[in-house]
Amino acid sequence: MNELTKKAYETWKNADLADEALVKEMASIANDDEAINDRFYKELAFGTGGLRGVLGVGSNRMNIYTVGKASRGLANYINSIAENPKLAISYDSRNNSDVFARRAASIFAGAGIKVYIWKELMPTPALSFAVRELGCDGGIMVTASHNPAKYNGYKVYGADGCQIANEAADRILDEINSVDTFSDYELVDFEEGLKSGIIEYISEDTFNAFMDAVSTQTFIGDDIDKNVKIAYTPLYGTGLRCVTTCLKKNGFTNIEIVKEQATPNGDFPTCPYPNPEIREALEVGLNVAKEVGADILIATDPDCDRVGIAIKQGDDFRLFSGNEVGVLLTDFIAKRKVAMGVMPEKPVVVKTIVTTDLVNRVADDYGIETRDVLTGFKYIGDQIANLEKDGEVDRYLLGFEESYGYLSGSYVRDKDAVNGAYLIAQMFAYYKSENKSLLDVLNGLYEKYGYYLNTLYSFEFEGESGMKKMDEIMNKFRNNTPKDIAGIKILEVRDYETSTQTILGTGEKKEIDLPKSNVIKYMLDGNSCAVLRPSGTEPKLKLYLAISSENEASARELESKIANDIKKSLA
Repeated sequence: MNELTKKAYETWKNADLADEALVKEMASIANDDEAINDRFYKELAFGTGGLRGVLGVGSNRMNIYTVGKASRGLANYINSIAENPKLAISYDSRNNSDVFARRAASIFAGAGIKVYIWKELMPTPALSFAVRELGCDGGIMVTASHNPAKYNGYKVYGADGCQIANEAADRILDEINSVDTFSDYELVDFEEGLKSGIIEYISEDTFNAFMDAVSTQTFIGDDIDKNVKIAYTPLYGTGLRCVTTCLKKNGFTNIEIVKEQATPNGDFPTCPYPNPEIREALEVGLNVAKEVGADILIATDPDCDRVGIAIKQGDDFRLFSGNEVGVLLTDFIAKRKVAMGVMPEKPVVVKTIVTTDLVNRVADDYGIETRDVLTGFKYIGDQIANLEKDGEVDRYLLGFEESYGYLSGSYVRDKDAVNGAYLIAQMFAYYKSENKSLLDVLNGLYEKYGYYLNTLYSFEFEGESGMKKMDEIMNKFRNNTPKDIAGIKILEVRDYETSTQTILGTGEKKEIDLPKSNVIKYMLDGNSCAVLRPSGTEPKLKLYLAISSENEASARELESKIANDIKKSLA
């Protein structure tokens, strides 16, 4: 334990902590150097994703003091850019989310900022919508998205309803670093703030406007039977009211709620990792779907910005990946816009650099431009903003990322699982009216374009030593480019940290016109690729593989070889 860590620990130990749980935790770690080091060796990192960390005591934990320090820094920044500043706040079902939301509101109010806060837990897209609808200068969403129960977090949004960009994050971080954790901010009592009007609950009018905005994304008519049986689980999170209200408002009334996962619960008792990407999280919902005879299960994560689905296949259900759903939605929306006579000129689909290239093939057939952006939905939001700035926002059809995030409208600037659930319900009903399952449609696309297999591996690196290990691994790949992976020739390397694209055969270098990011992408012979990037929200190194082949069997065989070869270098 170094001197800075010791000093941070002593400061917290001598502080008059108002939270009894934090006091108990401080006492419990008194003789545990490793536990002390993990909690105090650094400040909880703040970046374009805001804050995210394990709940608990210390400068490297989520608690009312780290939230308070970040909020005071954000307040200073907002006051520097706005004359009559306003901020919106929402929060999810995680442990202490409501506590952190109120703490932030009290600090913003203490800094003279008008606060609009949802009276009940609300999804991330509802926060993005409220920022724009209420003319706010920014907003925060208290959530750790789909992370395990021990986490919480704090996303920061700009006036455009998009998560903050690098420049704003840097300026906010400077302000945070200038704030003392325990003494540099004034608190307005939350209830007193409501009485004085400096804090105000967001009205039902805004909720209804959000529902109306999502409902504009309608691609089927009343000739399609909407009485399809849908099982839905909010995974103990914020999605229940918004998703069911939207679906019922638009004719989808035959919905079976997974009651065991309907009530908000930050411990996520039946799915300790509340991620709609994984089967373990959906097992309870799948059992309900089987019991009631539903052909589809729709699941949203705790802050309802990601949506996953499972489709009945024989006696069981098949989970669809985010890539598969994104490709299906691209094809469906394009097909329906053409049929409805509303396809815009020069339409645009936006995806991330780790998202399947199959969408490019589908988009090309419809004459749709595909734009690749860095990982993070804020970069998709930036593309929407650019189109809007040019008076061409109607060109935007869909933005999506492989991690189950979708958005087909411009009314918010973040992924929206309310919108995603509505799109999926429409697509499901449309193809059912043609006696097709979504699996039939997907297999049809594979037959037409070839099989595309996308897989993701996550490797955990906890604590200070883990962060160093991830840096070492990335530097090793960055500085020692192999000629091949599992015998598959590397054609080019795209290093987004140095903004350099290198053609290995010729040594030719080109500049990548995207913001810098710690990502390395290998383009392989045979139209496959591998991507390495540290997670921006968890202590994980992520490996994305995209394999193109004639059929599933050959794709999986090739994927296994490539994955095993790269894993050897991660040891």
